[in-house]
Amino acid sequence: MSTETKENVGTEEHADHHEMGFWGKHVFAGDHKVIGMQFMMTALFMLIIGGGLALTLRMRLAAGESGEFMGMDMKQFGGETYNVLFSMHATVMIFFVIIPFLVGAFGNFVVPLHIGARDMAFPFLNGLSYWIMPMAGIVMFGGGLLEGIEAGLKSGAFASGGWTSYPPLSRIAGYGQTLWCVSLIIVGTSSIMGAVNYVTTIIKMRAPGMTFGRMSLTVWSIFVTAILVLFGTPVLTSVLIMLILDRHAGTTFFTNDGQPLLYQHLFWFYSHPAVYIMILPGMGIASDVISVFARKPIFGYKAMAAAMAGIAGLGFIVWGHHMFQSGMNPYLGTYFMIATMFIALPSAVKSFNWLGTLWRGNIHFTTPMLNALGFVSMFIIGGLSGIFMAATTVDLMIHDTYFIVAHIHYVLFGGSLFGIFAGITYWFPKMFGRMFSETLGKIHFILTFVAFNCTFFPMHVVGAAGLPRRYAAFAGDGASTTWSHLQPYQEFMTYSSIVLGLAQVLFLIAFIYSAIWGKKAGRNPWKANTLEWTLDSPPPHGNFHPDIPTVYRGPYEYNSDLVEEDYLPQDRNLETPGAGSDGDGEGSSGEGTA
Repeated sequence: MSTETKENVGTEEHADHHEMGFWGKHVFAGDHKVIGMQFMMTALFMLIIGGGLALTLRMRLAAGESGEFMGMDMKQFGGETYNVLFSMHATVMIFFVIIPFLVGAFGNFVVPLHIGARDMAFPFLNGLSYWIMPMAGIVMFGGGLLEGIEAGLKSGAFASGGWTSYPPLSRIAGYGQTLWCVSLIIVGTSSIMGAVNYVTTIIKMRAPGMTFGRMSLTVWSIFVTAILVLFGTPVLTSVLIMLILDRHAGTTFFTNDGQPLLYQHLFWFYSHPAVYIMILPGMGIASDVISVFARKPIFGYKAMAAAMAGIAGLGFIVWGHHMFQSGMNPYLGTYFMIATMFIALPSAVKSFNWLGTLWRGNIHFTTPMLNALGFVSMFIIGGLSGIFMAATTVDLMIHDTYFIVAHIHYVLFGGSLFGIFAGITYWFPKMFGRMFSETLGKIHFILTFVAFNCTFFPMHVVGAAGLPRRYAAFAGDGASTTWSHLQPYQEFMTYSSIVLGLAQVLFLIAFIYSAIWGKKAGRNPWKANTLEWTLDSPPPHGNFHPDIPTVYRGPYEYNSDLVEEDYLPQDRNLETPGAGSDGDGEGSSGEGTA
């Protein structure tokens, strides 16, 4: 018996040795699927909070100097309060929505199922990685929860230094800035726990025959992302500890005659790879979804996996492009410019390979497919706008303008969130045993796609005109005259953002409706090849019974000449009739004969 099989059998014995009650099964669970769904539900809740903060920001910007928007007085959201709004919005969306969704939710739910494992390598550590994340949210908003929102805004109970929290501003901010630092240390600890689990599980617990060359690109993306987390997150943790010491112990790392630029170097050494932590899993999900619904093998599988590794590696050597305006030595700036442009190469490889997969495919425009295509198109726009900022001379003109806001939202909203929507609707049948409503899903996609572009594409225009970000309104010293001609853009973007927010309300309605009343799903409604589709929907505790499956091929064997159907599951043994899953995905996931 192989090492992998022994590991899985041990996990099965541990998982099934007693009957679990409600709390053990649904709350303090060790089952990776339950933990993944806990991450997902928490991230959905935080999405509501982050989205509400974003809408408040947009309404304040649309109100302009008058402070009035749609009959509401928005003046109260100016000044320091505005700093709190954009600081908390960015923090919530990055650390409590996108990363928990793509890494925590999909990583937990999908990885063991895709590699043929019964659970994660360390189930207790896995559960702990989830339960400390809500604690981090409570700490983040702790001051406001104790004092009340209005009193907390006045007393400095919330972070107000931006999501980057550069010193010296973060040194003099209220006590909410310390809560922010502690919260992100806890979130980072959660991420590291999860990353240890993913790396160990993928290396040690693959089913017989599941070589690295037969893993799905979703698993590859989580594997590379976990390595990024392990190398990058300790740096952020160290930076936050040093900032806390500067604030409360009188140390001089960054402030008190310290080096503020040192903070920027260390912060971006983590935070630029963090961008890929938030986009790589979306790339893996989009790859799987596009292959399934184009009914074609993924174009350039090895190149796609290598491109992910290349993006991760280059991500650690380009952090300085965030600091072109910090007085950087021109020779060093030239290095960072060239290195940043090189990172476009693996991204281009992936984009062309997605197009190659779609070329002459039998495309099915399902809700997951539409969102995956939305991911690809928005990621390309965001990536192209990033090339502008890679050039030092151009960056000097557009730095700290709305052009930067447009770029990051095309990558992290247009990219990450469309990838999240693709993943939710694709694996929804496996999570809940019911199909996600195609009608509501397609309406949500159309509204989101149109409203997103109407909200963020004009930011390229106003940014190229020089409109600075992080200002609630422009008044005095001729500013109102300088920027008054751009106010109609602000109003248009705000109305579009309201439609965008309402579209997400529709998504939540569709989510709840489909989970309760959706059409019941069979084992393999998408006719896909990966191992999770050989199991019941939802899969049982321990996943594979009675035996771990044997894998005979890669996950993208569509329209193969070896079978009559247009798909060929990974565990189907063509030499032994009846072994593995049968044509409609309803057969056994038994081991079969090698």
